[in-house]
Amino acid sequence: MLGNRAVAGRTTAGAEGDVVVLLIGMRVNHFWAVHHWLPVQLAMVRMLRELRQDKSRGLLSAVLLTASPRTYYVVQYWESKEKLYRYAHAPDAFHRTAWAAFNRKEKAGKARLHVGLWHETYVVPEGSYESIYADMPAFGLAAAHGQVPVERRGRSAKERLAHRSGGGVSA
Repeated sequence: MLGNRAVAGRTTAGAEGDVVVLLIGMRVNHFWAVHHWLPVQLAMVRMLRELRQDKSRGLLSAVLLTASPRTYYVVQYWESKEKLYRYAHAPDAFHRTAWAAFNRKEKAGKARLHVGLWHETYVVPEGSYESIYADMPAFGLAAAHGQVPVERRGRSAKERLAHRSGGGVSA
């Protein structure tokens, strides 16, 4: 969840090691087919609530966004790809129930073309990400991994990209 209090000055995310990012969303293809896309939207809200209530599942942070009046998505930060996969396939998780319901509608031709679903998963190796926040509350990667003074990682993007866990930098 996002904090409301801005942190003065320049900060960066306190991430160590690889970072796992999931972009997941839906596109409303036919606005009039509310009975097809609204359940998908509500299922995402329910899954996020489930994940926030059980931190052991591995979701660190999530930001809901609107790309257009038709396209909605969530940027999610995970502890590991293993925890993300485990949640996606867990028999006790709502994701499995929601995905099965969507597949049944698709197979029966009832949801075809009314709502689109998509996701992209990224495992970003250490040394391949950097961030900077100026007078911002913890957001995005910093909301997931903590917010630290920018000087702890480097003053430039190049220095922050060279940062390694344990205090080292790569050449």
